Amino acid sequence: MYEYLKQREVVFTESGIKMLFTLRDRAKELLEEAGAFREQELHISVSGDSWDMLACVDYLVERGDIRRVYAEGARQYNIYTHN
Repeated sequence: MYEYLKQREVVFTESGIKMLFTLRDRAKELLEEAGAFREQELHISVSGDSWDMLACVDYLVERGDIRRVYAEGARQYNIYTHN
């Protein structure tokens, strides 16, 4: 089962940083384009371990780069906007 606090350390590896930057840049594009996005739209921009992707997205939320405004149901339907 996914646990952010355990998975978070992956964000700071070389591959995690690359994934983080890719997701961050895509989030910025989606926010400029529409002002909000679903998590599934963010994930299609990168390949790799899905838990690593979740940790990167959670880290972007933790840093305040994006804000989760809807988090009910399946994770891919979470909605994010500017912080």
